Amino acid sequence: MPEVAAWADHTLTDNASAGGLLLSGHTGTGKTHQAYGALRRIAAGGPDKFELIAVNSADMYGSLRPTQVLGAAERELRRLCEVQYLLLDDLGTAKTSEWTEEITYRLINYRYNHCLPTIITSNLPARDDAGPDLTDFVGARVASRLAEMVTTLVPMIGDDRRRGGRAA
Repeated sequence: MPEVAAWADHTLTDNASAGGLLLSGHTGTGKTHQAYGALRRIAAGGPDKFELIAVNSADMYGSLRPTQVLGAAERELRRLCEVQYLLLDDLGTAKTSEWTEEITYRLINYRYNHCLPTIITSNLPARDDAGPDLTDFVGARVASRLAEMVTTLVPMIGDDRRRGGRAA
């Protein structure tokens, strides 16, 4: 997709102003494939060494749950906050709670404040007055930051490719 390639190219030339890439659409439309394509493009044209983390949001929340190891969850959150490139896949699929909202806020707020490139995929639309959208999941504070942080919004339209192109 040209928008995804353009975002990755911008990231290579000016990392601090690249902002975020948000790919939204129904299940199976190729959001994750395109997100990894952006990372591959950055890797191919970028520096010899860079850091990235790609994580599914459900796995992220799972790894951030409190454990018996003192400070482990905070260290993992700090790692996600500070990594040079972050791909957060399937944002909005986990059950909403005050805790997930707080974790999401802390992560997005840090990356927003430090101008770190972030790729987000979601089955939820960025905004939809007729139904649930990403704002309903992340809350108004995170949605406001995402609105400014995301420089490239790519709606992914089509049928579920995993089902052979048949509609779900």
